[in-house]
Amino acid sequence: MSISRRSLLQTAPLATQLARPSVAHPAGSPMHAPGRVFRGLALREIAFPLGGLGTGTVSLGGFGNLRDWELFNRPNKGGVLPFTFGALRLSGGGLTKPAVRVLERQRFPPYPGGYGLHREQAAGLPHFPDATFEGAYPFARIAFQDPRLPVSVSLEAFNPLIPLDTANSSLPVAILSYLVTSRAAARLDATLAFSAINPIGYDGYSNLWGSLADRWNPFFGKNINEFQKDGSIQGILLRGEKYSPESPRYGSLSLATDSEDVSYRLRWDSGEWWDDFQRWWNEFHNLGRFPNTPGQLSPDKLTDYATLASHATLQPGQSKRFDFVIAWHFPNAEDYTPGIPPGSVVFPNEYGTHWKSAWTAARYTLKNLSSLRRRSLSYRDALHGSTLPPAVIDAISSQASIMRTNTVMVGAGKQVFAFEGSGDHEGSCPMNCTHVYNYEQSLAHLFPDLERSMRNLDFLMNMRPDGSMSFRTPVPPVKGGNKLHPAADGQMGCVLKVYREWQICGDDDWLRQLWPEVKRALEYAWKQWDADRDGVMEGEQHNTYDINFYGPNSMVSTLYLGALAAAARMASHLGDTETATRYSELQRAGSAKLDTLLWNGEYYVQKVDEKNPKAAKYQYGDGCLADQLLGQWFAEVVGLDHLLPPGHVRQALQSIHRHNFRHGFNDFPNTQRLFAIDDESGLLICTWPKGKRPELPLVYSDEVWTGIEYQVAAHLIYEGLLHEGLSLVEAVRARYNGDRRNPWNEIELGHHYARAMSSWSLLLAYSGFRYSAPEKLLAFHPRAGDGPFRCLFVAGSAWGVYSHTRTPQSLEATIQVLEGQLVLATLELSFRGKTERLEFKNVQEVTPNTPCSAHFGA
Repeated sequence: MSISRRSLLQTAPLATQLARPSVAHPAGSPMHAPGRVFRGLALREIAFPLGGLGTGTVSLGGFGNLRDWELFNRPNKGGVLPFTFGALRLSGGGLTKPAVRVLERQRFPPYPGGYGLHREQAAGLPHFPDATFEGAYPFARIAFQDPRLPVSVSLEAFNPLIPLDTANSSLPVAILSYLVTSRAAARLDATLAFSAINPIGYDGYSNLWGSLADRWNPFFGKNINEFQKDGSIQGILLRGEKYSPESPRYGSLSLATDSEDVSYRLRWDSGEWWDDFQRWWNEFHNLGRFPNTPGQLSPDKLTDYATLASHATLQPGQSKRFDFVIAWHFPNAEDYTPGIPPGSVVFPNEYGTHWKSAWTAARYTLKNLSSLRRRSLSYRDALHGSTLPPAVIDAISSQASIMRTNTVMVGAGKQVFAFEGSGDHEGSCPMNCTHVYNYEQSLAHLFPDLERSMRNLDFLMNMRPDGSMSFRTPVPPVKGGNKLHPAADGQMGCVLKVYREWQICGDDDWLRQLWPEVKRALEYAWKQWDADRDGVMEGEQHNTYDINFYGPNSMVSTLYLGALAAAARMASHLGDTETATRYSELQRAGSAKLDTLLWNGEYYVQKVDEKNPKAAKYQYGDGCLADQLLGQWFAEVVGLDHLLPPGHVRQALQSIHRHNFRHGFNDFPNTQRLFAIDDESGLLICTWPKGKRPELPLVYSDEVWTGIEYQVAAHLIYEGLLHEGLSLVEAVRARYNGDRRNPWNEIELGHHYARAMSSWSLLLAYSGFRYSAPEKLLAFHPRAGDGPFRCLFVAGSAWGVYSHTRTPQSLEATIQVLEGQLVLATLELSFRGKTERLEFKNVQEVTPNTPCSAHFGA
């Protein structure tokens, strides 16, 4: 029903008003809350990814070092580029001689290795004795500490992340801004120099360090370093002439700054032994400037080092910010699936089509740095300024980094090819695995255009004539995908994902294009998994545990029921009423039967098909599976109704928390993979609280997967079990504390495992956020107590901050769009335990210049 504001005020028991607040919250306002802070031993495992969507990354270590150079279109854990580091030189200001510090903290012992520490990391030069690291993705900040110096020094590092702006969130850059503030009583001269190897030709995974011949390798040669200047932007382009533009070894790297006074060395003086580094040190320490001499083409099998320096004079108390951009351009990606020879499957990546070289990307970044930083800070502050618990914000923020690591490749035309995770030097299980990406929610909400490209591959390329879907995408894509059997959970999840993408984008033409294939994918269940069409899957069901379930189980069947419910809504919208009715009736019948068949009074079990000899192992039977309500969780995420009785859903979640959440593993025998150990806490995938654990149980049953922990935590929160949900999130973040594991790299089958992007559903659950572009509906039903509430929202065409203050008598809510535009016909909010639905007679446009607020109550 469409109601005007006047009639609502006259007739509704609760007064509702729309208003326009006069000001928005700017970035850096009191909305901002600091990120997670690390000190001491908690610094040593930190590797904070810096890079854009589909560009690869270099990681900022907890000490301030650059590590894991993964720019070369493949993972490279532990990869170091020799003599690629920043250094600060100070003179004057009361110093009796120049002081030089590598812009890194000193290393912690032990110092293993039969040849001492690696000189290629400049470990033998003076470092800062201590540092503090603060991470609030996409920003990291390091405060370096050295009381002997007459300056304070800090680093801000980031790569732009702006919701819904895929282009500016796909820049192949790492932005390093060093702030130097004088504590001296007299004038101080400061030089900040950044050095780098010219890596063109590097294969992306070989060891480049540990010998005197760090710049010698057969893949190097014909490399040259060139000075570049464009107005106020100056820098060095490191390129090569050995490889053709189609080669995966082709590309360039750039160092750039917007400082006015620069000097540079395009080629370190070489010599015997370690003469090159010694001469560099002598020049930097003694003179503080470089000679600006031209570079030259390196001989075959050799490359060179270059240094770019920025110079400034600081008066007492004065600060200087040194902005450096490391940019890269390696436009030819390759499929790095294990078993595929390097370079055998090469294709253009998306970011490479936008830049001619690394210099053009660096120049764009510096010219637009103020805007890119401000917009990225707005996202950071909107998320980290939320009133959600700190561990929840940390989980949402940190795991959004996964989409911008080598786990996710973006080919030309914005085609997403995503591994499940990343090995040290290869991918981990290719590509766009439908059942693993059932859990992922971060990419879908932050960059829905990329997520839709995955649906296009699922339904327009990977569907086969019989209605089954290839659950992995070949590279390059081919009709019908690969020849692997279909995955029941993945195929049903893809139907739900189409519904999610349509709700986010509201593009009916896109939905119509996919709809015939969506129907075929769903109805394939009637051939293979639900042959009797009773709404419960009984057949052989391949799933995310890399095995097949035999017999009814709620994990896969709730995904099936969710797919039926979602498909019924899509069919109804498209005018396919007969199909909508058929799907709705089957969903209701299946829901009733599933509950009757599998509810044991405490949780949902599996009825193993004991007549099938294949069911003799790897089933869970009477076990309590953490994923038993996976489809119901997905239904909550996309705004569908309960698929099973609400009371049973809540009780089952309580049982999962009670039986599967362990506080300590000291006395727990686990012969499987170890992701939680000793005194740590975590959620087991399956337990058997009533006994009857099979001799060969469900594979992975004794493991702990963060993606499932976040999924269950969010579902607990959806059901109002806030304490239980938060306890799971806090357990994960305690395991990833910087000392034990890297907080920005949650592992499962490899690094940066995609399933952990289920953490975005924590934001959806706490806020009760729902957005439907087709309905022009925006809803918030926070589950966070009675105090003031504030959170980030991302709604397809806009993003911003929702906030409210509430008393027993009234609710004041504000929707502040920070970027984009919302077109609303309906607004839903919770007040006094009820849903208040405001339907506008005329659609409302909410923009950064026209925010809106709503008032309920007296």
